[in-house]
Amino acid sequence: MHKHDLIPYLLLLGDSALVQGQRLCEWCGRAPALEEELALMNVGLDLVGQARNWLEYAAELLADGRDADALAFRRDERAYRNLLLVEQPNGDFAVTMTKQFLYDAWHFAVLRGLVGSADERIAGIAGKALKEVTYHLRRSSEWVQRLGGGTEESRQRMLAAIPALWRFTVELTAGSDNEAQLAQAGIAADPASVGAAWRQQVCEVFSAVDLPLPKAASHFYLDGRKGLHTEHLGLLLVEMQCLPRAYPDATW
Repeated sequence: MHKHDLIPYLLLLGDSALVQGQRLCEWCGRAPALEEELALMNVGLDLVGQARNWLEYAAELLADGRDADALAFRRDERAYRNLLLVEQPNGDFAVTMTKQFLYDAWHFAVLRGLVGSADERIAGIAGKALKEVTYHLRRSSEWVQRLGGGTEESRQRMLAAIPALWRFTVELTAGSDNEAQLAQAGIAADPASVGAAWRQQVCEVFSAVDLPLPKAASHFYLDGRKGLHTEHLGLLLVEMQCLPRAYPDATW
């Protein structure tokens, strides 16, 4: 396969981590407890660091003069390839932790498949990230069960959060043709295996506290892998890209 076939996959991984990290950092100063605020920020920073690694590799393959920062902060909305799930607003704490868990379960399955990639650069990035995401998944799983099996108020919020986010999970269980080809070449994680692992993980966590598992989500007209996003990404990018676009030559 040509090296440029790898770029969309690297952008999927990098953009998803970047946008989810940005969403988590919006909780700074707003989390329900100081300890939880620190935990959210740490997870967010882990994801931003992972995003940099993926985007640096993508920039090298693009070889058009852009670096990881340019890819992160100077692309338009349609050029992003992140999952639709991660761009959704934080909502309340139940929505945030449900979204984090659904993403973590997918992220963990993907990284576990990538540690044996034939591409040594990908395998190295995935190996380091997997250690962090193992913790992320454990933490978000515990929060889903704590909220779902907690008070009547916390359970009702979880019961509202799940259907609000569920339609975006269609991207977590079905990869693109490009990803399937990369998987056949031993480079990417197999989309079918990732989808199966994701469903099993979600089923186990939900069933532990008797949270209903909705039927599999169906494809609809939006597709983050193709740059077709919800309105929420554009608004997020306005804030995220404000300084880099206003002062493009600034150095830190």
